[in-house]
Amino acid sequence: MKLVWTSIALAGMLATGAHAQTTPPAAPQAQGGSTFDKIQSSGKIVLGVRESSAPMAYAIGADRKYAGYHVELCEKVVARIAPKAKIEYMALTAQNTMPLVENGTVDMGCGPTTNNLARQRQVSFAVTTYVSQVRMAVRADSGITSLKQLDNKNIAASAGTTAVQLLRKFGKENNVNLPTSLGKDHFESFLMLESGRADAFVLDDNLLAGVIASSKNPDGYKIVGEVLGSEPIALLFRKDDPTFKRAVDGALIDMMKSGEVAKVYDKWFMQPIPPANKPLNLPMSDTLKKLMQDPNDKPLEAYAN
Repeated sequence: MKLVWTSIALAGMLATGAHAQTTPPAAPQAQGGSTFDKIQSSGKIVLGVRESSAPMAYAIGADRKYAGYHVELCEKVVARIAPKAKIEYMALTAQNTMPLVENGTVDMGCGPTTNNLARQRQVSFAVTTYVSQVRMAVRADSGITSLKQLDNKNIAASAGTTAVQLLRKFGKENNVNLPTSLGKDHFESFLMLESGRADAFVLDDNLLAGVIASSKNPDGYKIVGEVLGSEPIALLFRKDDPTFKRAVDGALIDMMKSGEVAKVYDKWFMQPIPPANKPLNLPMSDTLKKLMQDPNDKPLEAYAN
């Protein structure tokens, strides 16, 4: 049955309980046709998600249901632009997100991925839907308030995140040595802090808040220190497919203008969320509020200027 594509009509939300594939399939021949051609041929759309990036994208419960701010936005976009496509989820990491989106294995990346010029050479980004501040989490009783206090002390960061480069830059500019240990994901990085193997964990503020909220002792940690950078976070998809980008951007902009994105934000950042059912209490920043009124897909480098 031929699928119908629309960027205007909002279809009913598709089921979200499917499991992600843990072993990526062979990359499809995406470069020969558009993303819509691929989706129509297969009858499905593959969403790249994360397993430990609350509240943006993470797996919840024994059935590993994928949820979060960006997962829900992805699902709402699909309901608008490809309402009859079956949603399939694929678990990604910070390290493999770019290649799997670039080669068309994943149709849309729904994790917390920073839009920067280097990545724009590989993939395309939608309009910005979150602006993060990269800071550090420390134990609440540590007395640490600045990265400058961590000279020659161990810092945890997640492999493949922009926090690693920002730490190096800060260390060089402030003449401090910041030895960094890399976790394969945010849970492993936080475990270094939790176990005392690291004195701080550096990451986007929203992700730090999510990891802390789901920890054994949420009151035992706090987010402190310098803002290493503000980063535009966006959905991403294959490069050189302007039709798909226009459809995704159009759906997101419609939802921004109608207030629907703000409602999804409130759900994941201000209301209690699983698994601990505690709110993160991270109100929408003034920068993001402005982006809701005047959406754009500017990269990180534009924020640095």
